[in-house]
Amino acid sequence: MSKLPFDDEPSAAAATGRSGETSPKLAPVARASEGGPVVPAAPVRQVLTVSELSATIRDTLETKFQAVWVEGEISNARLWNTGHFYFTLKDSASQIKAVIFRGSLRYLKFKPEDGLRVVARGKIGVYDVKGEYQLICEHLEPQGYGPLQVAFEQLKKKLAAEGLFEAARKRALPALPRRIGLVTSIDGAALRDMVRVLRRRYPNAHLVISPTRVQGEGAAAEVARALQLVGRVPQVDVIIVARGGGSLEDLWAFNEEAVARAIAASPVPVISGVGHETDTTIADFVADLRAATPSAAAELVVRRKDEFFSHIDRLGERLDAAMGNRLRRLESRLHTLEARPGYSGFPGRLAFRGRHVSELASALRHGVGQSLARRSRRHELLRRSLDQFDPRHRLGAIRTRLVSRDAQLAAAARRRVTASQGRFGSLAARLEGLSPLAVLGRGYAVTWDTDRTRIIRDAATLRVGDEVSVTLQRGAFAATVKEVTSS
Repeated sequence: MSKLPFDDEPSAAAATGRSGETSPKLAPVARASEGGPVVPAAPVRQVLTVSELSATIRDTLETKFQAVWVEGEISNARLWNTGHFYFTLKDSASQIKAVIFRGSLRYLKFKPEDGLRVVARGKIGVYDVKGEYQLICEHLEPQGYGPLQVAFEQLKKKLAAEGLFEAARKRALPALPRRIGLVTSIDGAALRDMVRVLRRRYPNAHLVISPTRVQGEGAAAEVARALQLVGRVPQVDVIIVARGGGSLEDLWAFNEEAVARAIAASPVPVISGVGHETDTTIADFVADLRAATPSAAAELVVRRKDEFFSHIDRLGERLDAAMGNRLRRLESRLHTLEARPGYSGFPGRLAFRGRHVSELASALRHGVGQSLARRSRRHELLRRSLDQFDPRHRLGAIRTRLVSRDAQLAAAARRRVTASQGRFGSLAARLEGLSPLAVLGRGYAVTWDTDRTRIIRDAATLRVGDEVSVTLQRGAFAATVKEVTSS
C-alpha cells in the first residue's frame, strides 16, 4: 500500500520530486545558545504527480472498500453495446456512479430499470484517466421483493402491454380432439396423471408426447422448443403444457419470456397445467385456458364419454322441443288466418290461380318446345350449309378429283406411248426397207469414184484403167476398171 503524503515522519523517498531531483530542504534546526529556546526546522516539501496521487487514492479506496453493500435508487440506467450496464445509485442527498459488467448482469433474474430501489453488493473502483470513482456491482437484489418476483412482475407488465393476456385472443378448445399434445417431463408424475385421466375419459385418444426438462438452467428454451415441435405435428388439435408443483424457483422455467412467446405462437389452443391451484405463472396468463393441476388440464381437454353423450341427448331434446314449439306456433297462426272472413274464398281463388298457372306453364312448355324445334331445324340447316364450305369436305372432293385425273392421265400416257411405239415400229420398218444397207445386204454394191465424192451410176463414164471404190454391206475395196460395157 502506498503511503499517504500526510505522515508526520518524512521518508527518504519523500525527498525526491517528479524527476528524481532532490527537493530543496529548509535550513536545519537552529540551535540556540546554551540555555536558550530550540527553534524547530521547517517540514520537508513533498511534490507528487497527478498520476501518483490518483494511484495512491485508487489503492486506498480499492483496498478499504473491497466488499460493500449499498442501498439506493437506480437512475440514468443504460445498457451499452458492450453488454455492460451503467447507472447511478442515489438517495435523497447523494449519488454514486455504478456499473455491473456483462458477466454478472446475465445472472440477474430481473431487469434493472430507473426508479427501482435495490441493494447492491460490490467494490469501489477508480478510473484514473478522469479521476472518478464508481461502484462496481457484482450482485443486485430488489429492496423489499425477491429478484424472481420483480422479474415476474416486469415480464407480466411487458406481455400485458403487448396484448398477450387479452381474452379476445383466447381460443376455444375442440369438442373431440383427434390428437392431444403433451409437453412435460417424461419422468414426472404429471405425465402419468394426465395419461391415466385421458385413458379413463377418452380411451381411443391419440397422444403426442414432446418430452422436455421442466426446471433448471436452460429448461425454458427446451420447453419452448418442445412446444414448437408438437405444434408442427399434423392433426394435433390441442396442447397441454404441464408439470407438478414446486417452489417459485422450480416453476421459474414457465415464467420465462421464451415459453410465453412459444405459447402465444402455437397454431392450436394451449392449456397450462403448471403447479398446484395456488401457483400462478406467466404461462397461465398467456395460455388459452389455465388448469389448477396437470390432472385438471387432462379433465378439461376431454369430457367423460357419458357426460358427452348426455350433453348430446340434452341438446337433441332442446332441439326437438324448440321445433315442436315453433310448429305449434305456426299451426296456430295458420288456423287464425283461415278463420278470418277474407280468407273464406281464398282457397277457391288459389285453386283457380293454380289452374291458370298450370295452363300457362303448359303453354310455356309447348311454346318453348316449338321454339327449340325451330331453332334445332335452323341449326341443322346452317350446319349443313356450313359443311359445304368446310375445307375438309372440299379438300376431300379435290383429292378425289385429283386421283381420278391422275388415273386418266396415266391411261392417256400409256395409250400415247403405245401408239407412238406402233408408229415408231412402222416407220422403222419403212426406213429399214428404204435403207441402202438393206439393198447392199441383198448382194448389191455401191461404186464411187476415187475421191468417194460421186456415185457412179453409168458405166459409160468410166474408162479402162480408172480407179474406183466399191462399198459392200460389210466393208469396201478399191478396184481398177479393165473393161467397160455399155448397156
